[in-house]
Amino acid sequence: MDSQRVRDFIVKEVADWDDEMLASARFKAFSGQRSDWESKFHFWRDLIIKISRYFGLLIINPSQVKNDWFNRGGLTPLCLDDVLFLMYNEGDIVRSEDLGDPTSSRVSQLFRKVRNLIIRSATTPEVISEDRLIITIMLKEKAAEVVKLLSESHWNSSCIITMKKFQDICGVPDEASAILRYMSGCGKAQYLSVHKKEFIEGVKISLSTAAVSSISNLDYDVLHLIWTTEKLQQQLDVIDRRYELSRKSALASLRSGNRKVALRYAREMKLATESREKCSSLLNRVEEVVGIISDAESTKKVSEAMQIGARAIKEHKINVEEVDLCLRDLQESIDLQKQVESSLEQTPSYTDVEEEDIEEEFKKLELAVGKETQVPTLVSQTTTSTEGKETLEATEFINDALSNLKLSDDGPAGKPAVRHVASIGDKKLLQNSEMEAA
Repeated sequence: MDSQRVRDFIVKEVADWDDEMLASARFKAFSGQRSDWESKFHFWRDLIIKISRYFGLLIINPSQVKNDWFNRGGLTPLCLDDVLFLMYNEGDIVRSEDLGDPTSSRVSQLFRKVRNLIIRSATTPEVISEDRLIITIMLKEKAAEVVKLLSESHWNSSCIITMKKFQDICGVPDEASAILRYMSGCGKAQYLSVHKKEFIEGVKISLSTAAVSSISNLDYDVLHLIWTTEKLQQQLDVIDRRYELSRKSALASLRSGNRKVALRYAREMKLATESREKCSSLLNRVEEVVGIISDAESTKKVSEAMQIGARAIKEHKINVEEVDLCLRDLQESIDLQKQVESSLEQTPSYTDVEEEDIEEEFKKLELAVGKETQVPTLVSQTTTSTEGKETLEATEFINDALSNLKLSDDGPAGKPAVRHVASIGDKKLLQNSEMEAA
């Protein structure tokens, strides 16, 4: 992070930052009772959080905060070690090792929590200054952003994504690790991995207020399918780039008159097209399987909800007739609301207005619209006529050149024959191209 940008932000955010008397008081170390320096602590804490939120910093370096951010002509705040230590004790910042490791077993996580509690009680300001610190409020906000982003593309109460996808959403690998640790500790996410031909890592995330469900065997299969779709999509992107390069090269060769080279690039384009069709077909099949599994999970949720509703009806001794009566009353209320809305939407008839006045006003509107559309029409006609002449020749040349290239398997000795379909005025060119191909 550029420290100069941070210092410029501090000058704009703190109006009296350059006041020498206030600066000397703020830069002093803490002493005496907390009531004497509590306001100073709140100033530094709020300023650190403001800087982190403005620049989107989830993780901060204590040495950079002390020596670079608040450096005034070589002077640094003497109280920042105590400020960071108090923020750590009050939960405003945490260390990465304080968050549980989701990749370890439950027993290891339990031992780690007990160990952190013991170490936390013996933590000193010097230990805090040596480690990278995570802003807690930023951690919560970024975790909520991840859930919100995934909720926009998933309908179920939970989803499974690959670790690469999770890191792409979070932006930075270190931040992704911190967010995953935090979400796992809150019960909103679970780490899972599967060993196939490659080692695949993924995350199961709850998109509702409830905690994420436990990992099942189906989740591992879904992770493998989703990882396969991402790999196939990457392959499609590579094929598309290769096809576009071959196409540009073919056009350049045609413009230079080198038809043999253009033919070679045209063959590469055909091979790329065939490869894309096969890869796209496989991708559609895998996505169809993933969609079927997702629909099955949704159906299972609906079935469970119906069972819960039926059980609640039995427990409260509610008759089916009473439920039907409530539904009828609800439907009558809906019909009545629709009638009110339709009556409000109806426009009143204006019988008092003369037809001559309407015709005269309509003529005025026609004249106004005609004046407004006259100038844009003239401008559009002139621009289209000039631009059309410039682009028509180029597009006709490229399209004719590509359409004239056709591949056939009738050539001798395994060489593809080239047929040039030329216009009537290019008969001579057609004969020459066939002799070259032979």
